[in-house]
Amino acid sequence: MRASTLRFLLAGFALLLLSRLGLMAWQWDRVQAADGLWPILIGGLRIDTVMLCMLAVLPAVLSPWLGHRAWPARLTAWWYRFAFFLLVLLEISTPQFIAEYDTRPNRLYVEYLVSPREVGSMLWEGYKGTLLVALLVLVAAGWLARRLFRDGRLDAPLAWWHRPILSLLILAAGFMGIRGTLEHRPINPSSVAFAGDAMINTLPLNSLYNVADAVYRMKKERSPSALYGSLPPGEALRIVRESAGLQGPPLDPAIPTLHEQQATVRRDRPLNVVVILMESQGAQYVGSLGGAGLTPAYDALSKEGWAFTRAYATGTRSVRGLEAITTGFLPTPAEAVLKLPRSQTGFFTVAELLGRQGYHSRFVYGGEAHFDNMRGFFLGNGFKEVVDRAKFKRPAFVGSWGASDEDMFKELDGLLTADGDKPTFTLAFTVSNHSPWEYPEGRITPQGDPRSVENTVRYADWALGQFFEKARKQPYWKNTVFLVVADHDSRVGGASLVPVRHFQIPALILGADVSPRRDDRLISQVDLAPTLLSLAGIDSANPMVGHDLTRQAAGRAIMQYGDNYGYMRSGPQGDQLIVLEPGKPAHQYRYEKPGTYTPQPLDEAFAREALGHALWPGEAYKAENYRLPVAPAAAQAR
Repeated sequence: MRASTLRFLLAGFALLLLSRLGLMAWQWDRVQAADGLWPILIGGLRIDTVMLCMLAVLPAVLSPWLGHRAWPARLTAWWYRFAFFLLVLLEISTPQFIAEYDTRPNRLYVEYLVSPREVGSMLWEGYKGTLLVALLVLVAAGWLARRLFRDGRLDAPLAWWHRPILSLLILAAGFMGIRGTLEHRPINPSSVAFAGDAMINTLPLNSLYNVADAVYRMKKERSPSALYGSLPPGEALRIVRESAGLQGPPLDPAIPTLHEQQATVRRDRPLNVVVILMESQGAQYVGSLGGAGLTPAYDALSKEGWAFTRAYATGTRSVRGLEAITTGFLPTPAEAVLKLPRSQTGFFTVAELLGRQGYHSRFVYGGEAHFDNMRGFFLGNGFKEVVDRAKFKRPAFVGSWGASDEDMFKELDGLLTADGDKPTFTLAFTVSNHSPWEYPEGRITPQGDPRSVENTVRYADWALGQFFEKARKQPYWKNTVFLVVADHDSRVGGASLVPVRHFQIPALILGADVSPRRDDRLISQVDLAPTLLSLAGIDSANPMVGHDLTRQAAGRAIMQYGDNYGYMRSGPQGDQLIVLEPGKPAHQYRYEKPGTYTPQPLDEAFAREALGHALWPGEAYKAENYRLPVAPAAAQAR
């Protein structure tokens, strides 16, 4: 057993070093820009020691007592084979994960395991070559593990009094290896973070450690105060209320952000509301936003409605965009509320609010709505109907993630047409612009590789244009306000703590009597729901802290990027950005497009404002006070 432990440690260090060297060579420009060669190698040695000691400490401690017996030796050999195979699996997954998410495998690696059909289909359709190489490497790793950790070699028996001494020595060494430092607090990812590039800061980690650390933090639901520090009780709430323009006491002391919102547009009959959430449609692709010019339909539509040129997403995943648009909730380092246990019922959504005013609310999605717990969350919080792939009528094209965007828009048009005079709120979510980049032939003229993000952007834009060309001619057009907005950008990453340019997204309100205008104010996704309510002519009492852009100046964006938090505010000195990192002081920068960060002296009041916005949603979630008051029986019956 002792020889097996030594071989496991040596093989593990060799494997993780070779993997890290390969990743560094691949990302050498960013490593060099961060002056990261030695910090990555030294930090990696520390983290690898922690991980390997965690895997080896138990059999090593028991080896003086059991190493001379056959069955413990066989069990140890199989454990080391499994552990070595797991290390290889995570490392071989790392390059593709970095290419997709610009970070090592993390909590997403575990979360995607609960949707094996969708993820398996995506991998098979888009990454057959990668899967083949990975399979060959894993087979080789299994063969090597069997050769390295044979179960027939036994240790020489020890004198009885040697055993406790050796076990205690091994336990002490293992404890120190796992702790990773002689300092007050044990080693953690921030101990080896050194760069202004979030991806580079993950290279000293190994992928099994990063996934294990993410799972451990998920158990705590990612408390913002544990990462960024704390404020006196009630201070975060005061900051957020003040920023939202809420004055006086709340309408309900149990719901501290509940307030009256009077619509600025008065109507005899409130409008229907349709939100079209575009998958991964970042500003980098949108010509009218200075992007690659792949969206002629959106660019034309932006001249017909209220176009926001400086809108920013709150996160990098669809559930974060859905959270911002449907609930107006601020982002946190925890998972989006769609997947957290305390928000599955009784959590505020626009659907719940409008349902109390007689609206029928539904979710239309080309995929399977159980993905990311969308169905459960929406149906538990005010949505009355979910129309997903299984309910689509004869879709023209079905890919890995579901029916194509044109099929989704066909369903949407049919539903809106059938509504007649019934007031409705519809959330429609596209799927085509997602790896492995599948769409029906004959709709666009692809350029370069047909299966690329650029061509799926072109297709998604074509489908959007086709829908609005038809919608303008339908009776529902004059009674409906539409929001077209992206959930997030595609493949967010970059050599910065918060890659702001990849948070910029298109956002456009049109339909009914919305006048064309170009709005260059800095805004956040959380500002869009209150604005829609005002344009639709809907008075309400709600807990949203976003700005009604028909009456407020906005001027701030809120961005959660993994564990890092960005809070950007416009002003006379340009866009000022506060970045909060776990366990570190706040940083302040002047941000200029397309990605220039100029360090600035820290404005303590500004940093406190950012911290308040980072902390409050965690407090509200824990207290379960981001909701509507209990509905009267009459309203519930209606």
